[in-house]
Amino acid sequence: MNLDTLLNQTLWPDFALLIGRLFIGICFVIHGLGKLGRVGSGDMKGFVAWLEELGVPMAGVQARIAMLSEIVGGSLLAAGFFMRPACVLLIGTMIVAGRLGHKNAGYLITNDPPGAEYTVNLAVICFVFLLLGPGMFSLDALIF
Repeated sequence: MNLDTLLNQTLWPDFALLIGRLFIGICFVIHGLGKLGRVGSGDMKGFVAWLEELGVPMAGVQARIAMLSEIVGGSLLAAGFFMRPACVLLIGTMIVAGRLGHKNAGYLITNDPPGAEYTVNLAVICFVFLLLGPGMFSLDALIF
């Protein structure tokens, strides 16, 4: 068996999708839990206040939508369950975060204020998952 066969005609691509889905999905869940004050130093009150400072209409509602999309979308992505709709949800959330939360800050997250690098990269990774699908090691593959 040559290297090309090993890497492309075995379970390695499906295993790679599983690892990527787990890490990125959990990343989203952690960010959502951070908005609830369960992880890190933030909480919903602070997130709502920040959105109000940015001039986001209905900041309380928008904050809860962002938090739910990260927790639910991230969980679905990690499990590979309704993964493509979850990716669309997460891509939309990252586009909004990049355009509102990092407006006029450029690309690099090291800018002051931080740029949209992180949100852009997460959106692109979700777009790759959207195109490739969940892989064999997913609830989608098991159920559908």
